[in-house]
Amino acid sequence: MSLPSEVDIAIIGAGAAGLGAARALEKSGLSTIVLEARDRVGGRGHTIIAAPDIPFDVGCGWLHSGDKNSFVEIAKGLNFEIDRTRPPWREQTFDAGFPFKERADFIAALDDFYDRAEEAAKTGQDGPASAWLEPGNRWNPMIHAISTYVNGCELDSVSILDMDAYEDTGINWRVRRGYGALMAAYGALCPLALNCNVTLIDHSGKRVRIETSQGTLTAGKVIVTVPTNLIADGSIRFLPALPAKIDAASGLPLGLADKVVLALDEPEALPKDGNLRGATMRTAMGSFHLRPFGQPCIEGFFGGRFAQQLEDAGDGALAAQAIDEIVALLGSDFRRKLRPLSESRWAHDPFARGSYSHALPGHAGKREVLAAPVDGRLFFAGEATSPNFFSTAHGARDSGERAAGELIQNS
Repeated sequence: MSLPSEVDIAIIGAGAAGLGAARALEKSGLSTIVLEARDRVGGRGHTIIAAPDIPFDVGCGWLHSGDKNSFVEIAKGLNFEIDRTRPPWREQTFDAGFPFKERADFIAALDDFYDRAEEAAKTGQDGPASAWLEPGNRWNPMIHAISTYVNGCELDSVSILDMDAYEDTGINWRVRRGYGALMAAYGALCPLALNCNVTLIDHSGKRVRIETSQGTLTAGKVIVTVPTNLIADGSIRFLPALPAKIDAASGLPLGLADKVVLALDEPEALPKDGNLRGATMRTAMGSFHLRPFGQPCIEGFFGGRFAQQLEDAGDGALAAQAIDEIVALLGSDFRRKLRPLSESRWAHDPFARGSYSHALPGHAGKREVLAAPVDGRLFFAGEATSPNFFSTAHGARDSGERAAGELIQNS
């Protein structure tokens, strides 16, 4: 739709949070528009068809805490099939490179670390989660690797209090047609202005003036849902400045978790929904989901500083690394069976600049600061503002609904 000159409510960003806010305001009687810099909705939720019959979630792919995930009911209402197959994360399909006894030792060390971290958090004293690794434990590099998948960064950058605040019910489901596709369907009826990059939110006057790549409009109230990195680095400026918001966003940076999908010839050679990783004793390692949904493909996952190095190496580096690691584990014959299809590069996405937020040590309280309204006219949402479901799509969506409720209360 074309950009109106004025609206009651402007929502910045059409990711899960922006869509959640827009849907919550549908019956409010207030004129609303969602301003989205990309040419699509979904933000860090995006499904592509990587090959015939292979939908690939470039971003989020799991309905975490499925029994509390608001997208589950949304999926049912939109006739999206939910797959309840257990995730393969803790299991290992092959002994290749990681014998069973070694895996059991690793899982025990990982669980012991989480137990120590939970006890440490009870003191209320914040600090880096890495402080609670057992000194000299041979599995510490791999525990860091798990953190790069979960938090998008190594444990030295993770607040122990924030890590403890995350709520995980252990139930993780998937959307057969893609989580990003579900978000696109959820946002299909929202009033959208795509390719509309917001650069300034001027709240100095009676109405809020918003400068965008498509022109200027004014709004009575604004809901800001953009990723923290864009607030922290001034990609979106506020006038007057909001130093408390910039500080909070800076303490909640986006880590990096990237994905790659490889076509697999002769897929019957590998089990459906299997898992593969090596006992590399390195943090710089991938984890591989074999034949998700039984499809003829492998999804690879890389996180943290290693993912950043691979992104910086250019297009195709993630796929090349994934193939090398899989071949090292399963044998040279697999090189001819694997073909790159697609990969994410979230750090290089100008409207994300990362994957999902973590609180730096000493900054666990910044989620509440980021979420707080300003002057009853500026409201804030996004996964980084969620107290317990941060880093998830449903945490983002629920935060948009929360911000919309705060806006109505202030009307």
